[in-house]
Amino acid sequence: MFRRSRRAQSEAHAQVTGLTDRLTAAGLAAAAAVPGVAAQIDQHAAAVRDILTHGVSDAHEVPSVVLLAGYAEGVLDGADPHWTLPEQIDWPHADWTMLRLAAVAQLATPDLVND
Repeated sequence: MFRRSRRAQSEAHAQVTGLTDRLTAAGLAAAAAVPGVAAQIDQHAAAVRDILTHGVSDAHEVPSVVLLAGYAEGVLDGADPHWTLPEQIDWPHADWTMLRLAAVAQLATPDLVND
């Protein structure tokens, strides 16, 4: 059985909150206004949800914020070493990493509200 300490959960919560704060304030709303971008983020969100649901053993025992934080960290670890979250996002030209992180932020938003 997988257990996380309160500190680890708190750190995961802070990591995901930081990501969602950067992306959801104006970013996801702007992305939704650009044709096709919202659909791309939704597709990435579905893929992330499937990976975390079916690809992580005992996922049902882990708080979703911890799973999402771990996944976002993995995305960043696998990104180009020079990749950074831009201040202004050019959504029509957003790369895979940006879209994947936006999907994590989208999935995390209800979880953070319900904590």
